[in-house]
Amino acid sequence: MIRHLALALLLTGAATSAQAQNLLIRGGPIYTGVEAAPTAEVVQVRDGRIYYVGSFAQAPTGDGLTLIDLKGAALFPGFTDGHAHLDGIGWRELTLNLEGSTSVADAMAKLTAWAQAHPDGPIFGRGWIETRWPEARFLTAADLDAAAPGRVVLLGRADGHAVVASTAALTATGITASTEAPAGGEILKGPDGQPTGLLVDAAEQLVAQLMPQADPAALREAYRAGFRVEAQYGWTGIHFMSAPWRDIPLLEEMAAAGEAPLRVYNSVTPDGAAALIAGGPRSVADERVVTRAIKYYADGALGSRGAALFEPYADRPDTTGLMQITEAEIVPLYEAALRGGIQIATHAIGDRGNASVADWYARALAAVPASERPDGADVRWRIEHAQILRPADYQDFVDLPIIASMQPSHAIGDLHFAPARLGDARLDGAYAWHSLVDRGVMVVGGSDAPVERGSPLIEFYAAVARRDLEGFRGQDWRPNEAVDRMTALKMFTLWPAHASFQEDELGTIEVGKRADLTAFDVDLMTAPFADIPKGKATLTVVDGVVVYRAE
Repeated sequence: MIRHLALALLLTGAATSAQAQNLLIRGGPIYTGVEAAPTAEVVQVRDGRIYYVGSFAQAPTGDGLTLIDLKGAALFPGFTDGHAHLDGIGWRELTLNLEGSTSVADAMAKLTAWAQAHPDGPIFGRGWIETRWPEARFLTAADLDAAAPGRVVLLGRADGHAVVASTAALTATGITASTEAPAGGEILKGPDGQPTGLLVDAAEQLVAQLMPQADPAALREAYRAGFRVEAQYGWTGIHFMSAPWRDIPLLEEMAAAGEAPLRVYNSVTPDGAAALIAGGPRSVADERVVTRAIKYYADGALGSRGAALFEPYADRPDTTGLMQITEAEIVPLYEAALRGGIQIATHAIGDRGNASVADWYARALAAVPASERPDGADVRWRIEHAQILRPADYQDFVDLPIIASMQPSHAIGDLHFAPARLGDARLDGAYAWHSLVDRGVMVVGGSDAPVERGSPLIEFYAAVARRDLEGFRGQDWRPNEAVDRMTALKMFTLWPAHASFQEDELGTIEVGKRADLTAFDVDLMTAPFADIPKGKATLTVVDGVVVYRAE
């Protein structure tokens, strides 16, 4: 486990960073996340760590402190995005962003404008989602061809589990009516048997060779953009899910060069599993970038009907979704990770996907006793999303135990189509944050950006309000599954710290911990729910360094 420095070392000047500042922060409500002393008037930071928390009258005096006046903003332990895709956040800034498109016509107008402004080369983008469009259908190659004639175009659906390709892109990769989809994928075809252009889950890999990630300069710029956006939102750290194994050296290099302003906890793609297990957990730049987990996929996404269900989709009875891997393939990989001291995070959205992962975890844990694991019994394995569960399966998260890594904004977006996909009965186990927390399950909050916008304020609001941003909830959208504000705070502070083996260092404002702090201009603990997503971050501090401050 990553261990924190003793307070004695802090007091003798063991700084975490040469750039760390000595700060005096006051002027607004301060929420520590510590139940015994939940609020404070002032926080002092010295040498990158928290030196004092408490009343202003009793604060120690000393020279060299830089005053930060919160001006009424509320200060919290550093918010950590427990599930996001740092590279995708950056690429969203550099490519065509179709978020907020209101129809096929609107999305294609944006594509046409982008094509005219960028007349050369392939066009990449993402962010479209059809669930609230008047056309109520997926994009097709024909749409793309009309909007950007002759161009290679790849546009990812918002959930990242489907991409629509233009005819030129299909031709470039040899996809025809006779092309068979890989296991765990689907090539949608029209009545004429020809591909419509939509490639689901594993079939996305058929066009991967066209993607821009191979350009080292562009990739570095994408990560810089991702860091910049996350810092402005108020995130002090990110659990980078499906971190490409090939990118780990780049991220470590950026951290060593001072180009990684936020804390990164990597869960790598399966192609890096063998190397990570052989080499063991790794970290650089005073644990600024830590790599000790592997991310696997059990199924797909609900919106594109790839989430694996026990019963057919209510709005498409011919399918129960797509499993991405089998028990025979995955259990030996889990066992190897246990012996190597590597954490496992597995994507599972549908009830069948989640039940399968819980069963596979149990088999691996039974096959590798605690005496053969570097972490003993404390493996902290995770299920990413855990969106649709059978209530009877909640107990799996308690017994094994499993950390539920969930993204509240999915519930307030999916409420517009999940009832149609699932029917009412299956909603009893959908986005069940409160039910899991009530049973003692640790629920780690994240955003899944760029699938969602990625704002911590939207995520916090979704967790406590369980309504969309217009205040709509819908008929019986299980309002009892909303959580209280203190639980929501833990979901984005202390529990992500625990899920990354860093609870001794992060997650609360306590003396001796690293000075990771976030301030918002809205008080999350008292403001009306509707006001929360309207706010913004005013201050982001990592290891005592101000990495973002609002003008």
